[in-house]
Amino acid sequence: MTIQTPTPFPGQSVHERVAFDRRELGQIMGLYGRMVAAGEWRDYGMSFLKDAAIFSVFRRTAEHPIYRIEKRPKLRKMQGQYCVIGMDGQILKRGHDLATVLRVLERKLIRAID
Repeated sequence: MTIQTPTPFPGQSVHERVAFDRRELGQIMGLYGRMVAAGEWRDYGMSFLKDAAIFSVFRRTAEHPIYRIEKRPKLRKMQGQYCVIGMDGQILKRGHDLATVLRVLERKLIRAID
């Protein structure tokens, strides 16, 4: 197995961007797969910025994201570095543990059986 360091954008060092690590991305993609199988979500996008990593979820490709899962390391010691934000910009859940924060979205999978 070969480990390669990420190539920075021109004029930017590797450490200037925030990204999800493998464990975090595994948790997010696990939830994404369950929601796609349920027919709720259709597409996603990822942004790695200087101060935040953002995983956006879309119902259709050409619209605004219905949810954003954000990682902001600067908030690690305060409110928690992970948060889920709804379509209207409202913070649905914030915390220190990603699995706990993602539970707010897993509740959407629970439906009553007629």
